[in-house]
Amino acid sequence: MNAREQWGTRAGFILAAVGSAVGLGNIWRFPYVAYEGGGGAFFLPYLFALLTAGIPLLIMEFTIGHKYRGSSPLSYSRINKKAEWIGWWQVLISFVISTYYAVIIAWAMSYSVYSFGLQWGGDTEGFFMEGFLQRVDLVAENGSIGSFGGFVPAILIPLILVWVITLGVLFKGVKRGIELANRIFIPTLVVMFILIVIRAVTLDGAIDGVNAFFKPDWGAIFEPGVWVAAYGQIFFSLSIGFAIMITYSSYLSKKSDINNNAFIAGFSNSSFELLAGIGVFAALGFMAAQMNVPIDEVVASGVGLAFVVFPEIINTFPGLNTTFGVLFFGSLVLAGLSSLISIVETYVAAAQEKFNISRKKAVAFGGGLSALVSLVYATQGGLFFLDTADYFINEFGVALAGLVSVVAVAWFLKLLPSLQSYANEVSDIKIGAWWRVCLGIITPVVLGWMFLQNLMTNIQENYEGYPTSLIVQWGWLVAVGALVIGFLLSLKKWKSGNSNESKDEDSKEVSQ
Repeated sequence: MNAREQWGTRAGFILAAVGSAVGLGNIWRFPYVAYEGGGGAFFLPYLFALLTAGIPLLIMEFTIGHKYRGSSPLSYSRINKKAEWIGWWQVLISFVISTYYAVIIAWAMSYSVYSFGLQWGGDTEGFFMEGFLQRVDLVAENGSIGSFGGFVPAILIPLILVWVITLGVLFKGVKRGIELANRIFIPTLVVMFILIVIRAVTLDGAIDGVNAFFKPDWGAIFEPGVWVAAYGQIFFSLSIGFAIMITYSSYLSKKSDINNNAFIAGFSNSSFELLAGIGVFAALGFMAAQMNVPIDEVVASGVGLAFVVFPEIINTFPGLNTTFGVLFFGSLVLAGLSSLISIVETYVAAAQEKFNISRKKAVAFGGGLSALVSLVYATQGGLFFLDTADYFINEFGVALAGLVSVVAVAWFLKLLPSLQSYANEVSDIKIGAWWRVCLGIITPVVLGWMFLQNLMTNIQENYEGYPTSLIVQWGWLVAVGALVIGFLLSLKKWKSGNSNESKDEDSKEVSQ
């Protein structure tokens, strides 16, 4: 077998891990979740969730990847052949996410261009829904939610560019591709977002917005839903549970400091979320002041915040409107690309190892198939397919796969003591009983509660009131399909014989 690729430097790995964690959700989800969860008071459950779930899970996945030296399926297969399906399930989840994540990056690319001359006009919502997305139920004759409609050129063209960049980086490999790209993307992203924050906090009303973001509602921390929201934010924002961190850590050198890397990646991600919260709420404070309304009337999250509210904010800027627009949407593009590259790498690495093919063939096949599927979301009905797939694959894919992997490792395989010893052997910061308690008790309980809550909600009513056919085909079928296909792939024998290699070999080398 060819020697496994490695990161060129430790900094390269950390930048890649941070690049994966820092994505679109950091910018458009965290500020809203924090505000709704009690403002400044939310940071107490958020920090608790980071220390009891986020970083412990990062350490677990970093350790599994580093010790077993493989993609998620190969690592789980080396742990126990009966656990391989967990790795494939995670990989299939990543595949689904990559198909629509690329489309959102394409939206941001188009809006970077629209920033010149503020081409979205005064009715930003009307432009986004009808002029840009050409939503099938609004512009097509007899169009309805769940129908495809035609392709939208303003989405299709940048989508092709997104895939050219992503697959081009992956063709180059780990060191000359992924690491080099993140060395460019992440520092550039940080500089761009700092400029956004500096500009935003100098606007009229910005301080009111920031105060609203940080003003603590201490009563909120006694609500169970706020703690669940904190754990959910940490879990989804750190790229845990869908094979990324296991894959990335498998490219580390034998004597890498696992525990320290996990703390750096976790706190770096949270620092960017805090920066995003300040920038977003400063801008929302300005918008509220211009409209002479309370801040809670302009607060939004998700695509509505990015593609409706922010263009409206940019319209009312006293100057440098285009510059701010390019910086904001450009930062979305960079954050999205760094995450997309990591997502696609999970199934590229898995395909390489399972079928014993070259990286270029794995990228061409895996990435090419994902690019083809993503064309669905570039149609006039794409928004509804995207929204449904995103919701179900996250709530019943990522979260459930994370729960299953933790329970399997901690309860059934009883690997926590050996993983703890391995991580401590190569790390300066030592982990102890708190780590085992977090993964063996706290994390499974919280993730299990989250799953049951979501399951009950979706049994009682259709998500967003969408038609049942759409919910079944693009929601439940996608989420369950990832699990079923993942299990079927685990039944296929490894062509290269990787799974039969001694899983203790690497741990012996570390101690030498």
